[in-house]
Amino acid sequence: MAEKFRNKYRIPSARLPSWDYSHDGMYFITICTLNRECFFGKIVNREMHLDGIGEITEQQWIKTPEMRPDMNLELDAFVVMPNHFHGIIIIGKNQYNSNNYHRGDAMHCVSTDSTDVTDPTNPIDPTNSADTPEPTHTPQNSTDNPVNIAANQFKPQSKNLASIIRGFKSAVATQVKISGNMNFNWQPRYYEHIIRNNGEFERIKKYVIDNPANWKNDDFYICRG
Repeated sequence: MAEKFRNKYRIPSARLPSWDYSHDGMYFITICTLNRECFFGKIVNREMHLDGIGEITEQQWIKTPEMRPDMNLELDAFVVMPNHFHGIIIIGKNQYNSNNYHRGDAMHCVSTDSTDVTDPTNPIDPTNSADTPEPTHTPQNSTDNPVNIAANQFKPQSKNLASIIRGFKSAVATQVKISGNMNFNWQPRYYEHIIRNNGEFERIKKYVIDNPANWKNDDFYICRG
């Protein structure tokens, strides 16, 4: 993964509403169930045991790059926990971000001061984005270059991180309902963090992998499992 960070990220500021989330880069996301209810399974002996809904969630996340081949997506570490999901997703260079400036030119993250990567202070609401509605599981703007702002106004607005999360959540909810469970719901918002360098990537990846073993110390631990 070190080669992905030859250009060091800069501008460790609070979330910038104008950042373009179609940019190529690495993103750490967290999505919770509504009211953090434990729908996905339980932790037994420090290992996650998925139930039916948990398996659907895992399967739909694995399908994400396949469902959006034009976005050049790559998945890294992820984990389905009893009441939330963590994942690292990489948006590579593609036809929708090829005119963007390089990752090394500017980056920001949701919560730069907090050492807790699981609980950014500003959860994102994908339903409030400027993205247009899209079919289930199918495939905004910070820049110091005003030319890029104009260009972004004319490119597809459904090819970004919010659309990926929205499609994933919709696919899971649809499949869960097909399975006969009408009680499942996601929390409307999600948490995200832009991974700025290789050290941060390794730290977050370890956090994701170790999450089941650390469940009882997890900020999202509110249920038995």
